[in-house]
Amino acid sequence: MFRSQHYSANCPAWQQRLPRPLLLLAMWISSTATVTADDLAQRIDAVLQQSFAAAQVAPGPVCSDAEFCRRVTLDLAGRIPTVDELAKFLSDPDPQRRSVFADRLLDSPEHSQRMADLFHVMLMERRGDHPEWTVFLRTSFAQQKPWDQLVREILDPQESPEQIRGAAWFITRRLEKVGQQETDYPGLTRDIGRLFLGCDLQCAQCHDHLTISDYRQIEFQGLYTVYRNTSIRTDVKFPAVAEKLLTRKTDFMSVFDKQPMLVGPRVPFGIEHEIPQFESGQEFAVAPDRAKNFPGVPKFRGLRLIAESLPSAANRRFAENLANRLWFVMFGAGLVNPLDQLHDDNPATHPELLAAVADAVTAAGFRIRPVLRQIVLSQAYQRSSLGAAAGSVPYQYGQEKRLSAEQLLASVLTACGTGGPAATADAPAEAEQKRAEPFVKAFGNIPGEPELEFSPSLKAALFVLNDPLMQEQIQPGGGNLSERLSQSGDDIAVADELYRAVLSRAPAAEEVRFVCEYLGQRREHRQQAIGNLVWGLLASTEFCLNH
Repeated sequence: MFRSQHYSANCPAWQQRLPRPLLLLAMWISSTATVTADDLAQRIDAVLQQSFAAAQVAPGPVCSDAEFCRRVTLDLAGRIPTVDELAKFLSDPDPQRRSVFADRLLDSPEHSQRMADLFHVMLMERRGDHPEWTVFLRTSFAQQKPWDQLVREILDPQESPEQIRGAAWFITRRLEKVGQQETDYPGLTRDIGRLFLGCDLQCAQCHDHLTISDYRQIEFQGLYTVYRNTSIRTDVKFPAVAEKLLTRKTDFMSVFDKQPMLVGPRVPFGIEHEIPQFESGQEFAVAPDRAKNFPGVPKFRGLRLIAESLPSAANRRFAENLANRLWFVMFGAGLVNPLDQLHDDNPATHPELLAAVADAVTAAGFRIRPVLRQIVLSQAYQRSSLGAAAGSVPYQYGQEKRLSAEQLLASVLTACGTGGPAATADAPAEAEQKRAEPFVKAFGNIPGEPELEFSPSLKAALFVLNDPLMQEQIQPGGGNLSERLSQSGDDIAVADELYRAVLSRAPAAEEVRFVCEYLGQRREHRQQAIGNLVWGLLASTEFCLNH
């Protein structure tokens, strides 16, 4: 069912003009039409077409093949296309070449790596890297593990099999103490709600939220009951979580009315679970071993309870959160913004669209790949970003969106011919992370802050100007782009390959003219001039954004 029961500035203008009873009726009718993963693209376009018609605006034009090739390669493979990939795609006579190309990307090892990188940043928010966490994510996405299963393994991490034990790092990293500060149990509780339910319950820790009626103090405290009971295991070298015995409910009260209350383990917006009582000495399924510093395994475990009930098809918020985040990944903006503010007072820009994507997510068994494929096949995804103006109807045009540090690094290496699909797929995770560190420091957000928008910064500008890796890319050698261009005496051909390699498009006439004039004035320093041109396009805003 739809969450929205209120008007909002997020709603399309045509919805705001409807009388409230008609709005609710229209939303209810839309919500009763179940959407499967196979017909999501048609549903997306039908909903948006209705919205455009009601607002009396025309959708933007379909993007060019070159624009689509760059966009979908960045979104699904985490890099720009190579010159050869672009040329092959543009010359393909198959009328279904866009879907064929998307399928090829979705089936590639690069897509699994892209998803692992993407969800690492989304879930850990630049709190660092851990090799076993990396193995967990890459293995999970290579196996096309359903999202609900992946989240269960994060919420209740197990030490075997070895491929999944790194899932514990999501919790253990947040349990690490910083200086003399206490363990941030409230922060861990908040992140579970934010990232897996789209609900930031931080302000409900001490009282019912003052402006969001959905966010009650009991929602936070019920989850907090479980996570305040956890710690980092010290008997093993890999990430692992210990649970203390959970024997009583949590005492809490609002800072306003001071009325004492109790709550047991509880998924936000769900039911409270009773805490079973055991005879003394019978509380553990596996008894503690003090000699080995093993904390034991309680018979009643809050982590297992949360893992069994939070990532569930019956939990609509769980499906809506994933739907909203996948939409953000592919379009650069969620249907609900901010992403962690899913509640009645902040309805989606298109509530029926959020419901359709959430239905498809559930129908696909929480497998991400079929949902992404349908989004790619929609006309909405394939609209051009050219012509978009401030104040245009949402999704009337394609939206520009930031590239992550990982996408920028992979795209720089691809453009310059020093990396690419084969090199990226075969590189060890540790080597990749080490090489990506300077890019992350320059282009990534501060730890704990979600990466949502493109934010130019001085550190990024200085990095592009001075970093040895960037300078290395523009120096000719090893058959890279600068070397290939330097060996050509045809300035028009240089301009054409330069723009196709870096920006995935042919240069405009004035750009060809500029390149020819620039090189013509620097015949004695042609090699350096070509390096400057390569650097200039790599440093451009066009290169740093997906269109």
